[in-house]
Amino acid sequence: MKVWSIFLCMALLLSGCTAQPSQNSVSPQATDTSTTATKTSSEMFSDRDWDDSYDPNSPTITFDGNTITTTSDTVVVDGSTATISQEGTYILSGTLTDGTLLIDAPDTAKIQLVLDGVDLYSESYASIYIREADKVFLTLAPDSENTLSNSGTYTQQDDHNVDAPLFCRSDLTLNGTGSLTVTSPGGHGIVCKDELVITGGTYVITAACHGLSANDGVCIGAGSFTITSGKDGIQSQHDEDTSLGYVYLEAGTYTFTCDGDGISASSWLTVVDGTFSLTCGGGSANGETHTESSMGMGGPGFQSSNTQDTTTEDTPSCKGLKAGTILTLEGGTFTIDSADDSIHSNGDITVQAGTYQLNTGDDGIHADNALTIQNGDISIPQCYEGLEGLTVTVAGGRIALVADDDGLNAAGGQDQSGFGGPGSFGQDNFSSSSQASVTISGGILYVQAAGDGLDSNGSLTVSGGEVYVCCTSSGADSALDCDGEAVITGGTLVAAGPSQMAQSFGPSSTQASALVTVGNQQANTTITLADEAGEALVSWEIPASYASVVVSCPDMTVGSSYTLTAGDTSTTFTLDSLVYSSGGSAGQPGGNMGGMGGQRPGGDMGGGPGGTAPELPSNDSSL
Repeated sequence: MKVWSIFLCMALLLSGCTAQPSQNSVSPQATDTSTTATKTSSEMFSDRDWDDSYDPNSPTITFDGNTITTTSDTVVVDGSTATISQEGTYILSGTLTDGTLLIDAPDTAKIQLVLDGVDLYSESYASIYIREADKVFLTLAPDSENTLSNSGTYTQQDDHNVDAPLFCRSDLTLNGTGSLTVTSPGGHGIVCKDELVITGGTYVITAACHGLSANDGVCIGAGSFTITSGKDGIQSQHDEDTSLGYVYLEAGTYTFTCDGDGISASSWLTVVDGTFSLTCGGGSANGETHTESSMGMGGPGFQSSNTQDTTTEDTPSCKGLKAGTILTLEGGTFTIDSADDSIHSNGDITVQAGTYQLNTGDDGIHADNALTIQNGDISIPQCYEGLEGLTVTVAGGRIALVADDDGLNAAGGQDQSGFGGPGSFGQDNFSSSSQASVTISGGILYVQAAGDGLDSNGSLTVSGGEVYVCCTSSGADSALDCDGEAVITGGTLVAAGPSQMAQSFGPSSTQASALVTVGNQQANTTITLADEAGEALVSWEIPASYASVVVSCPDMTVGSSYTLTAGDTSTTFTLDSLVYSSGGSAGQPGGNMGGMGGQRPGGDMGGGPGGTAPELPSNDSSL
């Protein structure tokens, strides 16, 4: 019933209405710069951030057990603590068995630390503590291997809560080509209270809390990062200034295993490029059981409450990528296995390019406001809902998803993402909204859903691209579900599902469509739409059982006759108008089965037939 290889087979899309498999039907729409946080490399990095050169004749600080020696007159050694108080470059080497390198310099001082084979350990404090400076550049010398670690306890020595082997209260830049291993069994890995910039190096971080943490922002231009953390892999959070708490990733390789989020920004998050392998919250197998309040019913008196996502320490956020305002993905390769949403924003999400393999216990890509996909190869083999937002716009790219509930869902409110507050644990609290919309103008989209295939609690518009949808439910779900009017003006669409609540397009459409009941057809049955000459216009082998089909393509014209064949059942009909229906209802507000807002009684109770989504191939040419 769920043979996904057949579901994806491009060879089943015959000539006539379908585009070539390797081409997008419509060019991606232009980005609305008023609602995106587009940044450039020159804005995020200074020339000195990239400059990892240093004078090899600079003063040295050498560690030997509990003994510290230095060639600098500005470094004060007190037992196992060395304090740098002046601007300059310092070359560090050797092993410190229990102590701290402290930087306490004027707030105008720029200091470069060159780590050239150091192993610094502190039993009860930071290995390197930057109390004050203007900016510190920590350079990993070529071919050097460096280690910073702590026992797991931190005894505070001033008014600041120091809880990481590398703790900085000023701007901090890490660069160079060497490696740095950070071990923090009782705290964070690297903490920066201002802006953390990384432009090179290899990092292996094991931390009980966050791997990399900064207040103002995290900017990474290059590097390799392997992080195992008890909370987030990368976190930037500012509680007072909403313009801060950002993350900008231009390149790099990221392999994270996190109990919390993979990458979290309280403000905006932008990824330009990079390779990401993120496992969050134990992966999709640890996703929460989902229910909807009011039994999933739509319409007056049945809407879910709009409850804020109230993650607590007891119910941690376990998302792959998370932004508080705007999340922009300009490219990259992503493999995400997350208990919560794979990609999430409390505001907008724009996907401009990239390759995505997303397995999630909740939503594949979720935006509280606008979700826009302009391009990219997106594969979501396991999710509760695939693409979700107040508005969902697909303008290009190739998308294939399997959902335990709705494939695409446009609705109002903010969902709980499986980790809500009291009384809403595991619920999806999106509700009906006249502002909600699903808009498809390009790309190639495959949806296999145990709930509704395309579900809009507002309007549904298709103007281009190729859309192939099947609803695997045998009950009150449908391939298309729209509270407002559904309109098609272009593109190719095939939507198969049960007949009880089947819905088609409305009279405002300018391209013809037909809703045809075909009896009870078994999974892997091919449907074919042929014109009067017998030429196949559309053909698709449906991977689930179905009883009705909605079909539309540019070659369908009013006054012509067509034959729809499903298995051994054939129906010939004449298009007397742009909207033909042999069963079900047109895409009017409250259309399906009359006045229920297009929602399903008792729906969204999780899993669908068998409760397990079929596997998808990786994002390659087969998609």
